[in-house]
Amino acid sequence: MTPDVRHLLPSDEPVRLIDSGGSSVGDPSHTLPEPAALLRAYGALVIARRLNDQASALVRQGRLAVYPSSHGQEACQVAAAQALDDDDWMFPTYRDTAAIVARGVDPVEALVLLKGDWHSGYDPYQYRVAPQATPLATQLLHAVGVAHAARLRSEPTVVLAMCGDGATSEGDFHEALNFAAVFGAPVVFFVQNNEYAISVPLARQSVAPSLAHKGVGYGVPGERVDGNDVAAVLSVLSTAVSRARSGDGPQLVEAHTYRIQAHTNADDASRYRPDDEVKPWIERDPLVRLDGYLRHAGALDDDGAAAYAEQAERLAEHIRDGVGRDVEPRPEDLFDHVYARRTPQLEEQAAMLADELAREESDV
Repeated sequence: MTPDVRHLLPSDEPVRLIDSGGSSVGDPSHTLPEPAALLRAYGALVIARRLNDQASALVRQGRLAVYPSSHGQEACQVAAAQALDDDDWMFPTYRDTAAIVARGVDPVEALVLLKGDWHSGYDPYQYRVAPQATPLATQLLHAVGVAHAARLRSEPTVVLAMCGDGATSEGDFHEALNFAAVFGAPVVFFVQNNEYAISVPLARQSVAPSLAHKGVGYGVPGERVDGNDVAAVLSVLSTAVSRARSGDGPQLVEAHTYRIQAHTNADDASRYRPDDEVKPWIERDPLVRLDGYLRHAGALDDDGAAAYAEQAERLAEHIRDGVGRDVEPRPEDLFDHVYARRTPQLEEQAAMLADELAREESDV
């Protein structure tokens, strides 16, 4: 007898609650978040956009080595952080700096890794945010491990595992889904489908009806959402997190969005996509969309928008001051944090380096 898998299938069309013009779109299966939650999301969107612009400027100034912008994808970033409780965990990718900041991490600490410093900048345990992962999909297995451990300890923790469409072509993605499904791990896999894995378009990666359909093969329910509609993303993710927390096992959410800017500052997107492909997505800007809705609803006016913009400018100033500050390197740091306790070999090497540095100072 063929098992009934209809409950695993995503919706035929991505869930949408606010259209590109800022008008509410009725959806009986999903509830529009309360105005207070949307105002909170709006403030975070303004900050995320300013963060992306400021970080990109710091790259041009030589203060950051690289920055993978999430410009145009900020709805996904903000909703990812807002859907989680304080005790939940987030496992981000290299493009999820805005989500990390929305989770409460100091943006200067979040950008340290991209500056080329020796560590990820922030304490993962303090914020329940894992270090940003550059290798595709490797963090998904780590996320499932944390979720499985939480389940074994009977903790109410849910783990949000973030990735892009390119990561779904990696073996780690499939292994993570399979393990999570078999063991009922409370993890939400959140795929930000921005149409490109660097220069490879989605059509060259997969011929599945959608990336959310990939969960069916592992017994993981999937859902699709308009990734530029922060209200819809917040609603869908909140539902997925609630289901995982209640014991329904892993969930898979695919957000349909677009990478407006280049992969990084080292990329020339004009070599593999035409400008007329980008233009329609600019018109679906998540910030403009939510701004229009809140103004129509009477929840936002010019003074309110200006206050959010001023808050974002203060954050940008903080980023400039923090990232622009030169750091005096300590050679001794080479031997710290390698092991919880230094091995005899490390102690010997540290002593040799200290002796060499002392000799150099005496020769000056």
